[in-house]
Amino acid sequence: MSYLRLLRQRSVLVLWLAQSLSVLGDRLYALAVMWVVYASTGSASLMGLVAVVESLPYVVLGTAGRHVVARFSSFGRLAWVDAGRALVAVVLPLVWSPDAWGMALLLVGVLLLGTLAALFDPTLGALVPDLVEPARVQQVTGLFDLTGRIARIAGPASIGLLLLVVSEVQLFALNGVTFAVSAVALGWLTRRYADGGTSHALKAVREARGAAVDRSGRTRAAGRAWPVVRAHPRVGLAIGLHGVALFCSAVTAVGMPALLATRYGAGAAVYGLVAAAVGVGALLGNPLASNRRSGGWLGVYCGAWAVQGVATACMGLVLNLPALLLLALVTGLVTPATSVTLRAHLGAFAPAERLRLMSVDQTVIRTGGTAGMLLLPFVVDASPRGAFVAGGVMVAGSALAALLLSSRLLRPDAVLPESTTARGHVMAAE
Repeated sequence: MSYLRLLRQRSVLVLWLAQSLSVLGDRLYALAVMWVVYASTGSASLMGLVAVVESLPYVVLGTAGRHVVARFSSFGRLAWVDAGRALVAVVLPLVWSPDAWGMALLLVGVLLLGTLAALFDPTLGALVPDLVEPARVQQVTGLFDLTGRIARIAGPASIGLLLLVVSEVQLFALNGVTFAVSAVALGWLTRRYADGGTSHALKAVREARGAAVDRSGRTRAAGRAWPVVRAHPRVGLAIGLHGVALFCSAVTAVGMPALLATRYGAGAAVYGLVAAAVGVGALLGNPLASNRRSGGWLGVYCGAWAVQGVATACMGLVLNLPALLLLALVTGLVTPATSVTLRAHLGAFAPAERLRLMSVDQTVIRTGGTAGMLLLPFVVDASPRGAFVAGGVMVAGSALAALLLSSRLLRPDAVLPESTTARGHVMAAE
């Protein structure tokens, strides 16, 4: 019901519908690019190269592009970013060919899309909390997290039907259409802000936060991450844990097919069941995470990662498929508690600090994920079961270590601006 109340706000509804379609298009793109590369080259190494090229802009912009990212921190600028993504995605099928030249152009397209996504993702995440009053930041964070959960199920399911009428490379163009829809929605939000669509009460909250935000939602200053992390060391621990967990996630991404084949003699059908179990668990866990009462956020965050780590380790030890499916369901169930909890906490910061911290988080997880995809497949090749046990133990151990360290910090978390805990009813942009 909390989601339904949020969706009654026109700005939230428009942006959520547009981003739901855009995220689904991203899933189609991710599946299509890997399939096209493997079908045309037969090389798993080139598939890994594509993943690295797509993640590289996140690392570069997150590390040295603070001022560049801040320049795009408005709905209007993001509309232009999505228009650029639409253009690149639509052009790719026209220039691609199954040869070395076509592969080079594909890598250039992937790099461009990755760069634009690195500008878009943390910036949108930093703008979304300003659509609602502070008391509902966690709920709106969960609502937008739900788009990814649905897309992870609907994407693989819909791609089979789409491939009946279009080719794999034409899926890029379909993704371009979703970007175009998102650009239109963001342009509408820009006009709504410019026309004074934000309520006076919500403006008062923003002013109380001390944020330099113009009427288009743009943060005028680029916040520095290190001073904020020093003032809030638990946030730094949480982001570091996020990077470790994403590094280890390569074990399940790469190792699940190998585990199923070597341990159970199973194939793609069972792999689909495991993926479905994770997706169903995530859908069930999303409303639980978004409606969690405030307080003790780091305990929930570390506890969820610890549970996921233990479940992952047990996947390498169980002896039958029903137990494996149950563990997959558990990993999906606790996943929203990690993503929603951290992003909702970051959403409570003033916009400039929020943008920088979300950008740093994206940088850390992309770096960890890329490193994992480069290194951990060798561990999986040596022993799929051992890789699951080692990866799960590493995640669970890191989560418990972060929780223990946070309780012993000499400098406790600084208090967030008083307005972030305001209980007054503030209407969002209508």
